[in-house]
Amino acid sequence: MSRSIVLASASPRRRDLLAGAGVEFVVRPVEFDEVVFEGEAPRAYTRRVAIGKAVAADARDPDGGPDLVVLAADTTVALDEWIPGKPGSRERAIETLSRLSGRTHQVHTAVVVRGNRRLWSRLVTTAVRFRTLGRAEIAAYVDGGEPLDRAGGYAIQGGAGAFVDRIVGSYTNVVGLPLRETLELLQAAR
Repeated sequence: MSRSIVLASASPRRRDLLAGAGVEFVVRPVEFDEVVFEGEAPRAYTRRVAIGKAVAADARDPDGGPDLVVLAADTTVALDEWIPGKPGSRERAIETLSRLSGRTHQVHTAVVVRGNRRLWSRLVTTAVRFRTLGRAEIAAYVDGGEPLDRAGGYAIQGGAGAFVDRIVGSYTNVVGLPLRETLELLQAAR
């Protein structure tokens, strides 16, 4: 039996990673309020949002039947308990990268697969250390436009790859989808 996979995400990075792994899927992004609740820990936040996206995608296609598998994910950058989110503006991007400079932060991605009224999930954490960044270097990177819509204000697979001093864990997790764990979850749902 072949099962249709619905990627509940508009992320081009997630699409590229899945396609590169030979996974066939259709893209159907969902709207989900990604507000951080007061006092919410980064890991709990990431898991809650990913589950919310999977449930929203599944609810939107109630006639998907037993052959429908929904894949949703959320990636969060955290420095201790601070969640910078997507900067959205030049000023916030500069502030975020300045705070990450010379420090180790965590990238959490929660992956959720939903099918047959069951839910499988995994939370993957990768530690990333940035070298100390100069103000002009940060400004030049931000002015290139890459960080504004990225969790934590950077793309490791882009220009910010040069900022990384050390990474412990899954590189694809930092890109936006821990590929090995995602493929394991999809296999479990088949």
